[in-house]
Amino acid sequence: MKEKVICGLQQVGIGVKDADVAWKWYRENFGVDIPVVADEGVAERMLPYTGGKPQPRYAILAVNLQGGGGLEIWEPRGRALNYPKQQPSLGDLGIFIAKIRSRDVAATYDEFSRKGLRLLSAPTVSFAGIKHFYLMDPWDNILEVEEDNYVMVKSKTCTTGGTTGAVLGVSDMDRSIAFYGKVLGFDKVQADKTGVFEDLKGVPGGDRQVRRVLLARTKPFTGPLSELMGPSHLELVQALDAPVVKLYENRYWGDPGYIQICFDVRNMDAVEADCKAAGHPFVCDSGVDFDMGDANGHFTYIEDPDGTLIEFVETFRIPVAKKWGFYIDFTKRDDHKPLPRWMVKALRFLRVS
Repeated sequence: MKEKVICGLQQVGIGVKDADVAWKWYRENFGVDIPVVADEGVAERMLPYTGGKPQPRYAILAVNLQGGGGLEIWEPRGRALNYPKQQPSLGDLGIFIAKIRSRDVAATYDEFSRKGLRLLSAPTVSFAGIKHFYLMDPWDNILEVEEDNYVMVKSKTCTTGGTTGAVLGVSDMDRSIAFYGKVLGFDKVQADKTGVFEDLKGVPGGDRQVRRVLLARTKPFTGPLSELMGPSHLELVQALDAPVVKLYENRYWGDPGYIQICFDVRNMDAVEADCKAAGHPFVCDSGVDFDMGDANGHFTYIEDPDGTLIEFVETFRIPVAKKWGFYIDFTKRDDHKPLPRWMVKALRFLRVS
């Protein structure tokens, strides 16, 4: 059996009422203007999380060529959406914040301030020594803009890249550190602090006493799209003095909020073996025949120790210039070697302004 390869953070998934409206907002403010996938269909292989029956859906997976993971904007159709009963708060179990890369946090903040976006904090330094600030999108999802000098293709008009991680609420910090280290390779503790944090004051629940841990990887990501996705990290938060809720308890996958964090992988059989050995077997498996519009591949899911959904995608093919019949076939690529940059840059032919 070939070895498991994790190529990078592919995307953070967001459930919304109207995917086209949401994507327009994210495209205009975060430069995720390249739709690798835009597909209407039926979610038939997530039955444990969709009430036991297939659910119509429309999904857009868009990336920013400056580098980082994408955003998968997911619109359930044919049913009423089930919103959180209350605004999610720091430490609630699940994906609480998506992290966005910026090469110039001050410039990004000034731009967002001029646009009148819902800024939750001014630029400051995080517990891990990273310059950052928080804001909220029009649908009450929180984003964190972090300074990061990784750039694949520099834009003249946009200072932000794609997603560079997430903030996840956990119930047992040490158990979750072990899980993310063993299963996903985030084995380096960059920061580990407990208290009430000044930089969180504008965030819902930011007055709670929490333990915050920032995890990174000692082993860099490798693989065909690793240079597009770049490095990433995960911030785990455990609330110590307040009750917490599961963000998706009694709600379906795809309902509004952050629904998943997804990693691009090679050799799904090896991924499955490692996950099973770690005590986290696949809870959903698309099989190798899954098509999503003009792209195809193999997706699977596991749960973290608190039931947060982690997705793995082994991509087989993506479109680059459909009208010329130009697709990237990943089955013919080295599992560890990045694609030539000219090939990744060719994704610009998909750009939507």
